[in-house]
Amino acid sequence: MILNAVVFGHGSHEAAWRGPGVQATAPLELAHWVACAKGAEAAGFDGLFLGDILCLQDRPEHHPSEALDPFLVLAALAAVTEQLTLTGTASTSFNHPWHLARRILSLHHLSGGRAGWNIVTSSYPQEAANFGWPEMPPTAERYARAEDVVQAVKALWSGWKGVSRIADTSTGRYLSHAPKDVGHTGRYGAVGGAVNLSPAPYDWPLLAQAGSSPEGMAFAARHADQVFTVQSNLADARAFRQSVRNHAAQAGRDPDTVKVLPGLVPFVGATRVQAEAELQNLSARIGLDHVLTKLERFIGAPLAGLDPDQPVPIGPDDLTDNRFSNSRARLLLAEARQGGLTLRQLAARFAAGRGHLLVVGTGADVAQVMQSWVSGGAADGFNIMVPELPDGNARFGAGVMPHLSR
Repeated sequence: MILNAVVFGHGSHEAAWRGPGVQATAPLELAHWVACAKGAEAAGFDGLFLGDILCLQDRPEHHPSEALDPFLVLAALAAVTEQLTLTGTASTSFNHPWHLARRILSLHHLSGGRAGWNIVTSSYPQEAANFGWPEMPPTAERYARAEDVVQAVKALWSGWKGVSRIADTSTGRYLSHAPKDVGHTGRYGAVGGAVNLSPAPYDWPLLAQAGSSPEGMAFAARHADQVFTVQSNLADARAFRQSVRNHAAQAGRDPDTVKVLPGLVPFVGATRVQAEAELQNLSARIGLDHVLTKLERFIGAPLAGLDPDQPVPIGPDDLTDNRFSNSRARLLLAEARQGGLTLRQLAARFAAGRGHLLVVGTGADVAQVMQSWVSGGAADGFNIMVPELPDGNARFGAGVMPHLSR
């Protein structure tokens, strides 16, 4: 199975930054990211995956919301890692394809061919405001832009096809011939000329994408090598993976080249009681108002005035499209409805992993769930979202990896 370590801030849990002895500003320092990367590589992960949001999140005065550029971080981590694929997030909504093409290839060269691009369309209304947009466009329009931008990036990379880098100082010949002028005239991603960096001698960077809407799945089937998805039920995950594979075949691709990687949030302890205690300790540090503000954004429905200790009165069928995270919102509310969760319990569930598969138990328990999903056709691997960074990757390696190896 493919295993990526997802690293963002202090970890996947909203309250991770408030733990005993935690340095609240650690993610602003290189040492934090070096520790994350070295821990992941030593643990045996295949890749490092950095998310990104182009805005301050809701209530930044109550939660760390500052974030470094993921490609700058990964460029630094290329020097302290040898095996990890280094995948950074960059938006197709707010980046020109020429800049994307060169930035990603720059990381590819600096890492010796280990770069990846997580393609996102962006969804926060604050991101739209930051770039002068009156509102975030509907999902279909954002994916139309993404299609155009990705095609332009690929055209720029393809412009170097057949060009040899001779670099002969004696003859003064650097290239066999000039790269092709692209001349891509898309609605959003128009480019001319060529990008001033060849992919050679490496294959193209890995392309990842996270989206469960019909538009997102179709887009992933056309372009992605890895699909990052939110699934918490094996049967639904199996159906999602099969749908992605069907879309890939319809797009003329070999389905086996498209790997589906659900997010997994592991709370691992020497015993199940210990693992549950770790989750409860973090949940006790949650700022409820802060989490409810984020949850309200995710589901696109008002929560003010609701009793936090009563069952959630909103179901998945009550939602309208919110231009933010429709598929994940419906998944969270379906889970709440099925489990009879109170609003406080749903907030704790959301704070622990935003709807991703949450596994609490021993290393053997976590490994068994992962193995059953892969053998059951629900996943090709996982994007592991440890609750606390930077130590969580090493802890996963010590607690879970030996059982997976067996």
